[in-house]
Amino acid sequence: MAIPIPSRQLFINGDWAEPLLKKRIPIINPTTEEIIGDIPAATAEDVDVAVQAARSALTRNKGKDWAFASGAVRAKYLRAIAAKIKERKPVLAKLETVDCGKPLSESEADMDDVVGCFEYYADLAEGLDAKQKAPISLPMKTFKSYVIKEPIGVVALIVPWNYPLLMATWKVAPALAAGCAAILKPSELASATCLELGEVCREVDLPAGVLNILPGLGPEAGASLASHPHVDKISFTGSTVTAVKIMTAAAQRVKPVTLELGGKGPIVVFEDVDIDKAVEWTIFGCFYTNGQICSATSRLIVHESIAAEFLDRLVKWSENIKISDPLEEGCKLGPIVSRGQYEKVMNFISNAKSEGATILYGGNRPKHLKKGFFVEPTIITDVTTSMQIWREEVFGPVLCVKTFTTEEEAIELANDTHYGLGGAVVSKDRERCDRVSKLLQNGAVWVNCSQPCFCQAPFGGTKWSGFGRELGEWGLESYLSVKQVTEYVSDEQWGWYQPPKQ
Repeated sequence: MAIPIPSRQLFINGDWAEPLLKKRIPIINPTTEEIIGDIPAATAEDVDVAVQAARSALTRNKGKDWAFASGAVRAKYLRAIAAKIKERKPVLAKLETVDCGKPLSESEADMDDVVGCFEYYADLAEGLDAKQKAPISLPMKTFKSYVIKEPIGVVALIVPWNYPLLMATWKVAPALAAGCAAILKPSELASATCLELGEVCREVDLPAGVLNILPGLGPEAGASLASHPHVDKISFTGSTVTAVKIMTAAAQRVKPVTLELGGKGPIVVFEDVDIDKAVEWTIFGCFYTNGQICSATSRLIVHESIAAEFLDRLVKWSENIKISDPLEEGCKLGPIVSRGQYEKVMNFISNAKSEGATILYGGNRPKHLKKGFFVEPTIITDVTTSMQIWREEVFGPVLCVKTFTTEEEAIELANDTHYGLGGAVVSKDRERCDRVSKLLQNGAVWVNCSQPCFCQAPFGGTKWSGFGRELGEWGLESYLSVKQVTEYVSDEQWGWYQPPKQ
């Protein structure tokens, strides 16, 4: 059954607005390779209008409508948005699936997480009220001091296509909870559900200009946002290459950035594991979301004494993964998001073979699927640390494998990467897991699992995987500015200078 694709415009100042240059981008269903609709394409001219709307939202009624309203007021809107999304979950989940190709069960789980994230930041918004004017203990009784937390201002939120609405929510919810006004720039490859967030905001009467949504191409919309003089902060999730451009633009005006970038995460499996449990977490950590996860643990580092048995079970589990139209019940692996990304993944696999690696399993289009950007779950062995497949992020269902002998060797292999987003260690030895967790150079370490994500816990990376943290209290803090207010409370003259004669 065809899923209807709403025809939307840009969402600016609380309403729909046609792009000033009237540009649009086709939506291509990655399962059928057919054009199923289109989205508006913002350019620099639209960015100017949206930024002005956001600035007006902050200053309207001297800030009392939003920026300096109580956290409880903002929380009311966040909960209303959550309720609307919960109500629309079945439609939004299907729209997400036909837009980006992830299995419907995953899209449904994403919508649950979107609802939970808005509700969580509603609670934190209310909690901000109690934290305002927090007193500071000073060594001089002649002074009193306190801290207030204020929204950082107008924020540009640039998100990728692998978790379109969920990644947007990770930024929108804390930004709005903090009292910022935001301009959301979704990926041109998957903007449909983000645009539906605009309709939700209309329905809950979110104050005009508080959230603006501008799909478009990176060089036209994203670059304009990053360099705009009246944007106060940029939060970006995407590639390291694009992040360098964003940092360069932000540096010209000394504006803060939060960057959540790529990864090439390790999963270190020791010899004492329950093999089937460890195998399932290994394939989940690399093949979930069609392998398109920035924190994917796509480098398996397995103890040599169990490697043969582990790989045998890994292949058998991979053979059992249902690859199909992502709307089909039981689908666990859908298509790659676009033709360009599909070709990139297949080139990685081809290069691995030409460099001397072995394709143990997969590496091709599934034989039963003649259309769509599908790639079999792929396992690559005989890998060296100089190979492209070991060093570069694939962003597809491709796992490369190396073995180790000692714990020290495993840690060295795990940290042998420019990236540092997510990593995992699997062992029944609790002390060993603690040791390895401390030594892995990653922003998130998972023990006896891979990829669990909760909006209460911080998420972000080290090295080329970026800096700053999203989610949890840390996510809220990144949209707040801290102001010190100090008062002289003595009735006495300060007395530093000699007073003039009367």
